[in-house]
Formats: sequence, C-alpha cells, structure tokens
Amino acid sequence: MLKFILKRLGASLGILLAASFLLYILVINAGDPLGDLRESVSDNREHLMAQRTEYMNLDQPWYGRYWTWLTGVSKCFALQCDLGTNIQGQNVADLLSVAASSTLRLVVLATVLAAIFGIAIGVLTAVRQYSGLDYGVTFLTFLFFSLPVFWAAVMLKEYLAIGYNDWIKEPGFSTPQIIVIAMVFGFLMQVFLAGSVKRRLITFAVSAAFVGVAIPYLVWLNFFRYPQLGLVGIIVLSLAIALSGTAMTVGVRNKQVLYPALITVALGIIMYYATFSLLQAPNTWLLIGGGILAVGIPGAIGYFMGGRLRKVAMWVSAFTGFALAALTVLDHIYRAWPGFLKLKPRPIGTIGSQTPDFVGGFWDVFLDRGAQLLLPTILLAVISLASYSRYTRTSMLEVGQQDYIRTARSKGLSERTVIFRHAFRNALIPIATIAAFDFAGLIGGAVITENVFGWKGMGEMFATGLTHVDPAPVMAFFLVTGSAAVLFNMLADIFYALLDPRIRV
Repeated sequence: MLKFILKRLGASLGILLAASFLLYILVINAGDPLGDLRESVSDNREHLMAQRTEYMNLDQPWYGRYWTWLTGVSKCFALQCDLGTNIQGQNVADLLSVAASSTLRLVVLATVLAAIFGIAIGVLTAVRQYSGLDYGVTFLTFLFFSLPVFWAAVMLKEYLAIGYNDWIKEPGFSTPQIIVIAMVFGFLMQVFLAGSVKRRLITFAVSAAFVGVAIPYLVWLNFFRYPQLGLVGIIVLSLAIALSGTAMTVGVRNKQVLYPALITVALGIIMYYATFSLLQAPNTWLLIGGGILAVGIPGAIGYFMGGRLRKVAMWVSAFTGFALAALTVLDHIYRAWPGFLKLKPRPIGTIGSQTPDFVGGFWDVFLDRGAQLLLPTILLAVISLASYSRYTRTSMLEVGQQDYIRTARSKGLSERTVIFRHAFRNALIPIATIAAFDFAGLIGGAVITENVFGWKGMGEMFATGLTHVDPAPVMAFFLVTGSAAVLFNMLADIFYALLDPRIRV
C-alpha cells in the first residue's frame, strides 16, 4: 500500500505541475493587468503602474514569474508558503487562509448532508425498485440536479429567507394551509411505508390526522418562536434512534447490540444534567471534545459488551451516543433561539457568511453563522443529492444480483441482514469515488453560489483574480482545489481496501 501511495503521489504531483503551468499561461494572457491604469488620467498614474508592476512582478518575463510562484509553493512543504501578492499588494496566503476557511465550512457541510441523504435515498429506492417512490424520487433528484444554480438561489432567498423572516414575526397557519400540509404529509408517508391498499389508507389517515392536530398545538405553544425539546423529548428520540439502529442491523431481539445502545441512552441522560451548566456558555473545543467522548465511550461499551457482534454493537452504540450529543446541543440551541430573535429579528440571512458587527453569546453567534450558512448549504447539497442517490441505487441493484447475495437469502437470513450487512458495504465502493470527486467539484462549483450569496470565500477570490488578470489568487484557488482532488482520490483508494479486503492484495 505504501508503494502504491508513493507512486500515486508522484504521478499526482506531475499532473498538478502541468496543470498549474497551463492555467498560469491562460490567466496571464487573458488581458492586461495594467489596462485600467493606462486609461487613467490621474496625476499619480505612473506611480500606481510602477507599484502594481512591483506587486505582480510584471518586470520579469512570464517564465520568471511562474518560477517565482512555483518556488513559493515549494516552501509549503516546510509550512512556509509564499503565494505572492495580489494586484493590491495583499499577501495571497493570508487571503487564502480566510477564504478557504469560509468555503470549506460551506462545502464540507454540504458534502456530508448530500452523502447521508443521497445514500439513504439510494438504498431505499433500490429496495423499492420500480415503485411509485422510486419513480417519484428519481424525478425529484434529476429535477434538483438540473436546476440553474443562480435561479435556485434566488428562489431560496425569496421563500426560505425573505418569506420566512416575514412569517416568524407572527408565526401561524390558516385552516386551508393545515389541511394541505396534512394531506401532503399523509400522501408522502403512505408512499414511503407502502404496503397493501388498506395499509396505505390507514397510514395516510393516521399521518394526516397527526399533522392536523400537531400544527395547531405547536402554534398554540408558540413553538416556532419559543421551541422546546427538553429531557422528555431527548429520551424519546434517543430511544427511537437506539431501537431503530438495532432493528436495522441485527433486530431488537439481539441483546448483545440492544443493551449497549440502551446503556448509552442512560449515560446520555446523566450527562445531560452533568453538562447542562457547561453548555449554557461553551466554546468550540468543548463541543468537539464532548463529541469525541460521546462517540468513543459508547463505542467502547458496545465493543466490550457485543460479544461476537462487537463491531455491530460498537457502531450502533457510537451512533446512538453521537445522536444523543446532537440532541443535547439542539436543546441548548432551542433555549437560545428566543434571545437570538431579539438580537436579530430577521434570522435567515441572504448575504455574507455572518452578520457584520453582530454581538452576542456563543449560541447567538452560532445561530447567526448557521443562519447565514443555511441557504448556500441547502443549494449545494440538493444539487449533489442526485449523484449520490442514483449511484447508490445503481450500485445496490448491481450488488443485489451477485451470487453471494442469493446465497445469503437462501440460507434464511433476514432481508434486513442481507441489505445492510452484505449488500450495502460492497455497494459503497463506487460511492467512495463519487464523494472524492464531489468534494473537489463543490469547491470549484461554489464560485456561483458564493457570488449570489455574497460569501467572501475562495470562489469570490477566484472570480476577482480572473476579472483583474491577477494570477496569484487564481493559482492559490487552483492549488487548493487541485490538491483536494488528488488527496481525496487517494483517500478513496485507501477506503476501497477497508471496504473490500480483496483490494489489499
């Protein structure tokens, strides 16, 4: 494996070098970086031209400028990157660090959400092949995939930002709206749960009735301005997650997996009280450390109590612990929401990655940045959703025709075990490739999204560099996206070996 990684690194560095050379030539020949100053009638025109010439090394031949840039990039191996200065004399490395943190915050979250929901949808549609659900999901995913990014961004701004901000002042639903929402929810539930006609009708009626009662009750509680989760909600949801995880893997009758998950729920309830005061005003490192413990401790419990199913017990317990930690954080976010609305009456932002001059506590700042992150994340995730869902569906259907799947079924294994313990793991191999390309592609594709939503990220830096024929920011953008593509493709190859031991040979 080490020899393979070294060979891939060498080939990748050669590709990056050739691509950087080609891109540099294209950028410097895209126009005249001094064009605006040549047309200027300012008295200090000559001084400004000399200053810009110094910033961009325009007194050197093109190959000298490229060599200077390449020498500066080589210093990155010693953690002393020198990416030059832009057209205004600003250090590009400093600009890149700020822009990359903004863009990666957006792209990582969008990739994770798209992968989770896309893979889940792909598995579901593969299991329910050629059903109404399959056709409906196929239509919606391709619809989202084909939407023009700029148009979808404008629609999100109009309805999920401006419309929501107007509605949250006095949240409420009219009777026709409640009826329509209940009918739609009932229809979707009967599509997802399927079954006989009688079962579908019962599912539709129960789901529609539940929503028809729940919405007026939530309005009466003023839930949308004063949301509540509380300990009871956390217990109910965490128990549902523990039981669902056990049921989907080995079945709830298997005590070796069920008991560690239930113990994790009990520990989570204890930690809810133990950490309550700490989480009222936490910091980022406290949340990260808590998240690691919330996964590590339950995972260890599952490993030691799981017996012959220790791996399954470990993953179910770890997932339950992570979900409990997320629910605990959500509870504190709910508690901070009324105060946040007082500081920012129109919570969903449409421009920038955070509200300028916003002052508040940790959760207030968290909610502000989350609200600014919401719309571009939804946009990028929805666009990527189609790729994950379709590739997962195709891969699951292909794996389902293999001999070992038929053998597993003929041995009497439950359909749940066949799908999740035999088919799903092997179906993930092509998805690893999609995830690797998608992450690098989203960084490049975020240019339009960042422009529409006013994010000062890598996309904005790239577009500005092209507009002003400034190669340094453009090459910095290439350095990050190209390196990300190489790195994640290599990680995908390593992930193959973890999923399929035969590849290690």
